[in-house]
Amino acid sequence: MNEVWNLEPIYKGFSDPAFARDYEALKALVQKLKTFSGELEGMEPLAGLTRGVALSEELTDLVNKLAEYASLRQSADTRDQEAGSRMGRIMALCSDAAAPLAAFSQWASSLQNLQELVAGDENLRDYAYYFENLKKSSRYLLPGMGEEIMARMELSGGSAWADLHSYITSTLPVKYRDKTINLSAVRNLAYDEDAQVRKDAYEAELAAYPAIRDSAAFALNSIKLETISDCKLRGYASPLDRTLENSHMERKTLAAMLEAMDEYLPKFWQYLKAKGKALGHENGLPWYDLFAPMGKASTRFTTEDARDYLVELFSGFDQELADMVAKAFDEAWIDFYPRDGKVGGAFCAGVECLGESRILTNFDGLFTDVVTLAHELGHAFHNQCIRSHRPLNHDYSMPVAETASTFNECVVMAAAIAGAKDTQERLALIESQLQDATQIICDIYSRYRFETMVFANREQDFMHADTLCGFMEKAQKESYGDGLDPQYLHPYMWVCKGHYYGPTFYNFPYAFGGLFARGLYAQYQQEGQAFVPKYKKLLYTTPVASVEDTAKVAGIDLGDKNFWRSALQTIADQIELFCQLIGE
Repeated sequence: MNEVWNLEPIYKGFSDPAFARDYEALKALVQKLKTFSGELEGMEPLAGLTRGVALSEELTDLVNKLAEYASLRQSADTRDQEAGSRMGRIMALCSDAAAPLAAFSQWASSLQNLQELVAGDENLRDYAYYFENLKKSSRYLLPGMGEEIMARMELSGGSAWADLHSYITSTLPVKYRDKTINLSAVRNLAYDEDAQVRKDAYEAELAAYPAIRDSAAFALNSIKLETISDCKLRGYASPLDRTLENSHMERKTLAAMLEAMDEYLPKFWQYLKAKGKALGHENGLPWYDLFAPMGKASTRFTTEDARDYLVELFSGFDQELADMVAKAFDEAWIDFYPRDGKVGGAFCAGVECLGESRILTNFDGLFTDVVTLAHELGHAFHNQCIRSHRPLNHDYSMPVAETASTFNECVVMAAAIAGAKDTQERLALIESQLQDATQIICDIYSRYRFETMVFANREQDFMHADTLCGFMEKAQKESYGDGLDPQYLHPYMWVCKGHYYGPTFYNFPYAFGGLFARGLYAQYQQEGQAFVPKYKKLLYTTPVASVEDTAKVAGIDLGDKNFWRSALQTIADQIELFCQLIGE
């Protein structure tokens, strides 16, 4: 089986004549957009809307194809200078398109009968929700050349700082024992069975960050100040309000979820203390043992093993999903293993020009790596479920983005626990699932709190590395409570997690997705196969409805705290079972 993904179906390289043709087509298209935007005021409304949609669709398709290829190349090797250069050129052209696109948005939003025009035209009807949101967001658009200026400045601002962060973390040498490894490799050792390996890896990881912490601090400060400035110029009340607006999510929904999480945090602290005690710690669980395996599930997986396991498992849920999983493995959608220069973590990127996805992981053969693959393949299935939408309807918001991925995790873990051979294997699987649940509740809450503190302080002060470490430790203590040993926290999580250097508040969507998916999985357990078409319809709906209206497809009221409590209770029940199994 392949070790790296196959990008040749997109382009055979930057020297591919197809890449050159598409790049030139993008340049020409930007000029067409500029000409079009200058003619808008004299255009008949329906003709202007139709032409604007056609140009926007063409732009979306071209940019997605060109930028996705360059981005995937750069993620696989941050030292790929050509990829970085090409991405810069593509983004510069996107900056050129920002002003004419904004002009079209403002013109369309000013039409008094916009909704009637869209509803009455067969070509535009699919974009009713798109234009509804366009009208809402038009009040945040900058006049004149404002959008183009902001887009151009972002290239040498937030985007450049984010690229710097990716580079310094992916190329950071870590001295572990008698060898030098990369950051992804040393972080993978947190799952090792040997307690001394985990502790040594934790200490080696923390010892490596001072070499890049000042650079990361400058990157983070610059990105957050740019966000604050952008929000002020556009009229958003705060960066969080901007995120909620862009997520098509009500603050009431976020408040209901966070309040329910607050109620259940002590239950997670109970789990952490119980695990710590079982591992011989009396003052809570030290950070280096957060991912310590328990029980006995020592099975190692090759990528072939992972393929066969997941295909067989998902065949029992939905054949369409199983077929896509097999295709992802068989047709080299996945870049599996860690290596120098490759970004850490895991992600899935939709490649719309192929009707496929590409997945990056840092596979190490553990069962948790199989779960990670299932998670990213869930994103790929979500992409597949929305593929029949038209190009401008392919973007779903951050909160629902984690739904299919976490649902896949639920399917995998439920099957694994049910099929456990003995108590020790069952303990290992339940504990692994609780590790993940603790990440999306306690750790995500700490990230949300950290980012809130950063935004509250950044406008007035530059936050040096020591300040950021202090914020991180405070956020971790508030979110993990007395479940963690306060002597062994992770003050540098703001350095290693790329989420802080990308979309604003890209944290609470993980908690949302995790809990929303658990609520959906509970419905599946009750309804069986009758649930599957409803589930697919819900995924299909995500780009063309608000978060709240999407949930209504499954009969869920997201503003009701009881829904979130019910999802959290499923985790609380597992914590009780875990405590029973270890004799607590």
